[in-house]
Amino acid sequence: MALSLEIRGVEAGYGAVRALHGVSLDIRDTETVALLGTNGNGKSTLMKCVMGMVRPTQGSIVLGLDGAQHDLTRLSTEQIVNLGVALVPEGRRLFPKLTVQENLLLGAFRPLARGAIAKNLAFCYEAFPVLQERRRQLAGSMSGGQQQMLAIARALMSAPRLLLVDEPSVGLAPILVSSTVSKIKELKERYGLTVLMAEQNFHQAIRIADRGYIIVHGEIVFDGRSVAELEQNDLVKRYYLGT
Repeated sequence: MALSLEIRGVEAGYGAVRALHGVSLDIRDTETVALLGTNGNGKSTLMKCVMGMVRPTQGSIVLGLDGAQHDLTRLSTEQIVNLGVALVPEGRRLFPKLTVQENLLLGAFRPLARGAIAKNLAFCYEAFPVLQERRRQLAGSMSGGQQQMLAIARALMSAPRLLLVDEPSVGLAPILVSSTVSKIKELKERYGLTVLMAEQNFHQAIRIADRGYIIVHGEIVFDGRSVAELEQNDLVKRYYLGT
């Protein structure tokens, strides 16, 4: 049951504004890959391209799944989710006037996940006990850290195989960032997930990443085949390590 994601030469943008310029990257089964870059460099746009929310004007995005190849540029977002791809969006994007449990149940829309709602709900409550305690609370009334937990759990309710996590550190206190990133690693290992995490917090990202890419102005400027390679890169030293 192998999974792979191959992105080749992707160009994309919004109207006349191009956000991605020939982006290429690969993700292999059960890896955690970090997409590193500061705000406005195209990380979220690439995530949206993978999810079918933004259509590339050029290039290919191919999901390999158990021997079959799926061209994601030709599929709707619903079809991509049905293949087992889930996004934890930047800013969480919860339904604030619905309860915690209602938000979780909306994550189980994928046909394959509907029959396992009870099992997946129990898993999410085990992974995030505070969500069970607050299952009847409106999502919009929770703290930022709790909302981030809910956003991750909602994605897990779809029983994904590829999890995209967009800027999990945004709006969180440092101690919450650390615990959130640690939880992503724990869930990845327990669930057998493949993870692509877009993040600007280099130190937190490399704690759980197997390797990573650096994106600047919509272009991949460095492909680090290991965390050690990333740490030795001049761009990383200049922008993230202050050396």
